[in-house]
Amino acid sequence: MSNLESIAHEIQQLALELGAEEVAVSVSQSVSTELTQREGILEKSQQSNSLGVGLELLVDERFSSHSASDVRLDSLRPFLTRAIEATRFLEPDPNRRLPELHEMGSADADLDANDVSWATYTPEARQDLLNQLEASSQAAANASTANVRSLTHHVWDAKVDSHICCSNGFSTGWSRTSFGMGGEITLVDTDGRLPEAYDYRSTRHLEDLPSVDLLAEELLSQGSNRLGSSGIPSAKMPVLLSNHIASKLIRTLINPMGGTAIYEKRSCLLDKVGSQIASSNLTIMDEPHIPRGLNSRPYDGDGFATRSRTIVQDGVLQGYLLGLYNARRLKTTPTTSSTSNIVIAPSTQSPQELIADLPQVIVIDGFLGGNANAITGDFSYGITGRYFERGELVQSVSEMNISGNIIELMMQFEAAGNDVWTYSSYRLPSLLFSGVQCSGT
Repeated sequence: MSNLESIAHEIQQLALELGAEEVAVSVSQSVSTELTQREGILEKSQQSNSLGVGLELLVDERFSSHSASDVRLDSLRPFLTRAIEATRFLEPDPNRRLPELHEMGSADADLDANDVSWATYTPEARQDLLNQLEASSQAAANASTANVRSLTHHVWDAKVDSHICCSNGFSTGWSRTSFGMGGEITLVDTDGRLPEAYDYRSTRHLEDLPSVDLLAEELLSQGSNRLGSSGIPSAKMPVLLSNHIASKLIRTLINPMGGTAIYEKRSCLLDKVGSQIASSNLTIMDEPHIPRGLNSRPYDGDGFATRSRTIVQDGVLQGYLLGLYNARRLKTTPTTSSTSNIVIAPSTQSPQELIADLPQVIVIDGFLGGNANAITGDFSYGITGRYFERGELVQSVSEMNISGNIIELMMQFEAAGNDVWTYSSYRLPSLLFSGVQCSGT
């Protein structure tokens, strides 16, 4: 980290010497490893080591951003010379100036994002984890009545160190690790179709990954749930979004909150701060300081110290995602340009309890394509899942989609489950909605 800090300051000083008024330099170094295995054969073994720099320049009140993979000053000098000269041809944009130093900072929080055991994680240990995962999946497949055609498994890990320094005197950095494993399964259905499924888990610390047996069972279950699937008659009915895929629709709500969409008036949430945009049962938080959270962070893209934020409180929109630039253009106070860990609090009810008394409900386990319009809020997504009547499984479903308007859908939010998914930056439980348009046969 001390080496990255030194590199960042040297690059910053060079840019200032060459004529930049203000400079923000971000230097990062990453090492990532990935292994893929199928039927005992290692199909992919890849490790990448990268060192790169990102620069934001203000020259004569004109802004530009650049990146390079060579951080040597002799190589960067001609690169920066051209970049600074080219910036002078752009239109002035004083809103791009750096914040005041006293506004910037790094949150005083123990994120526990760096697993020190990564440094001693050997190739043999990675291969052993992959072999265990494959053996467990194969054992589960052999004990099942499902006709499994193929299994493919992956393990991966990464370490990232980064440092940012700005010409206003701000300078800080941090380190984080990540580990993951997962797989894909293909089965043979009775009609000859080949349904597929996947399951992946990612964590900051190696010890937080689930057991290989649990992942193997979940992978087989996801695949088996797609056997014999078909569409059902179109209707408006409740849907339960499984915890691992619920982020799809919550992200559809959050995307129109972005500063650029608000400034360009290309958002279905324009002028809706303080307005009801969801059921009073729904509160959405942005929590950047969750220990070992996959998107926990000490500072945001503008160099502001991160803090917990309420995005939606009891269904009421509390504010937009405004970085410094868009906040200045809108002549308002910045919040943050992007989210960290999105959190919806769980209830005490299990997913099974949520659907037990419903005359009909589709439990959505996956999405297949589709689109959403951030300007209107309209969406249409293909789905896979299971159809239940009063808690009893009737059939698996596919070749269907759900559609509607994201604000109207959020108004129909009923309840959350007790099963928070912790393997994502969207830490969500299963979510129940009523009256969703489900189109099938």
